[in-house]
Amino acid sequence: MTDDVAAARAAAEEESAFSHSPVDPDATAAYGDAPDQLVDFYAPRVQGGPGPAPVVVVLHGGAWRAPYGRRHVSPFAAFLAGRGFAVANVEYRHGAEGGGDAVAGRWPDTFDDVAAAMDALPALIPEHLPGADPRRVVLTGHSAGGHLALWAAARHVLPAGSPWRTDRPAPLRGVVALAPIADLEVADKLDVCGGAARQLLGGDDGFAERRPHADPALLLPTGIATTLVQGRTDVDVPQAVAESYAEAAAKAGEVVGMTLLEDVGHFPLIDPAADACAVVAEEIAQLAWWTPPCVIPLVLESYPATESPGGTRTPPTAP
Repeated sequence: MTDDVAAARAAAEEESAFSHSPVDPDATAAYGDAPDQLVDFYAPRVQGGPGPAPVVVVLHGGAWRAPYGRRHVSPFAAFLAGRGFAVANVEYRHGAEGGGDAVAGRWPDTFDDVAAAMDALPALIPEHLPGADPRRVVLTGHSAGGHLALWAAARHVLPAGSPWRTDRPAPLRGVVALAPIADLEVADKLDVCGGAARQLLGGDDGFAERRPHADPALLLPTGIATTLVQGRTDVDVPQAVAESYAEAAAKAGEVVGMTLLEDVGHFPLIDPAADACAVVAEEIAQLAWWTPPCVIPLVLESYPATESPGGTRTPPTAP
């Protein structure tokens, strides 16, 4: 595929993903005092399985920059609700304080907010999603949100003294990271999203010092079942970034599932009109309905690698 063809294809995929009208939530709650410290809740529209609906926590992407927010993934959140999930769509501070569309992230506010949201959700979910099962929570995020999802699931392995460190793993069934900026060093070398990874950590002065507190590829193993979903033709966050994270996990003794989708770029993963979005929902369901091996010890042994529609799937190792 020539560069011009790849660029045209990526532009068409982006246009399709952003063509959907925003979907209003069933409820919204604040987890802090800042205007962006909000969570939108979507109740399940159908019965997706036996018992109460699992919860999917969504972290939006957008290169941690100001123009993008939770509203642009609200059609994706509504799509998941239509598949029988209860959904919590999290907003967080991003972009330069006081404006500035070109600057990625806001240190430390972006990380403060994601940590605060995750800490608040166990109390907010029963209040705003009363029919949901708070014991079956899957965390997902797209692109920069995929980075934040992986980071949020790794807070218990942050360096000692980190303000975001927790004393135990997050109560998650797993993480499904969609085209995640999962390795900040590799993303920086590839100039992903115009240097967004370096900007997120404060530029040249903060990048090396802050990476141990912010780079998921350095926060392994987590002990939490993790799947990466990646389009093979993604020109925004290339496959090499996800592969580097998976390799780092393997070196740390943890197997991370990876689903590679043929002829799929960056945005179909969150586009309800794309087949790739249905694959994402299935990956989430696999973790949401997974039963821990302490209950049925042979489940993981009977879970072979399979072919996903249009791609190859390697299952994660559950904790």
